[in-house]
Amino acid sequence: MEERLKEQFDGLLEKYTELMLGETAPEYKEKIQMWALYTFISKSMPPLVKHWNSEYPEGKEKIMKIIKEIKKLNDLHREVNGKKPGK
Repeated sequence: MEERLKEQFDGLLEKYTELMLGETAPEYKEKIQMWALYTFISKSMPPLVKHWNSEYPEGKEKIMKIIKEIKKLNDLHREVNGKKPGK
């Protein structure tokens, strides 16, 4: 894959992470990437995610923890910046 595109896409992911959580730590970027991809796949191919969840219950549990952490961090970020969650 083209290196320039990778860099540009990384910038997009970094900005998205910043807007979602208020910071761009590499750990958060990785969690946002996993959350976004898992969410997309679960909506576009639910049977695939259902199969994966049954094959890797420990993976599903870890993804659910990441999803909850992102929601909590996003809610906190919105609260600190004067935006109510869900608005």
